[in-house]
Amino acid sequence: MTGTATHRPRRGLILLGVLALAGVAVFTSLGVWQVERLFWKLDLIQRVEERAQAAPVSAPGPEDWPAVTAASQEYRRVGVTGRFLNDKETLVQAVTERGGGFWVLTPLRTDRGFTVLVNRGFVPPERRSTDSRPGGLIDTDTTVTGLLRVTEPGGGFLRSNDPAQDRWHSRDVAAIAAARGVTDAAPYFIDAEASPQGGYPVGGLTVLKFPNNHLVYALTWFALALMVIAAALYVARSEWRRRG
Repeated sequence: MTGTATHRPRRGLILLGVLALAGVAVFTSLGVWQVERLFWKLDLIQRVEERAQAAPVSAPGPEDWPAVTAASQEYRRVGVTGRFLNDKETLVQAVTERGGGFWVLTPLRTDRGFTVLVNRGFVPPERRSTDSRPGGLIDTDTTVTGLLRVTEPGGGFLRSNDPAQDRWHSRDVAAIAAARGVTDAAPYFIDAEASPQGGYPVGGLTVLKFPNNHLVYALTWFALALMVIAAALYVARSEWRRRG
């Protein structure tokens, strides 16, 4: 009986040690993963800032569309010249620093033979009608400078786009182009910069802030790993003293 009673605590300590090692391994791996995410996020922020502040380059044409991805092109400052198709304007619900309202997306027929959707900027609900902002309609050739953005398919948070009802919650390039009968639209859109003349739509409201809590998460996981180690050592020490 004595031998059996002795083995039972040992088995319990062995099991505790295995669980402690597993916990330390899991928490440490999660911490390392968050450190990797931290460096990825810092690199992303640096790339975005460099692209957004650089001199504008020509918007990608059809020959370059297959290579347009978020990683390679998003937030790159681009320029394009053409004429707005004001009769094909689309309003997409938006919440900005100016409150709730709509993004005004208007196709621009470029002088290079393709069409690109331009997010001309924000309008409040009382300015959703083109009649309320006649000064903002441009019906001559114009040059647009802004940030290249990738399409936002599907819809917004818990809200799907409804082309049949002309209700849009995200800037889904393919769906908007199809609804407006645009057959040669680029697979991206452009967030236009603010117009020097002011007025509506209000451009230049692209948000370039990215949440970066990875360091906090990493420290949390590493702290949990240390707590598991400390707890295991405390139990082992207590058992050693008890037996002594």
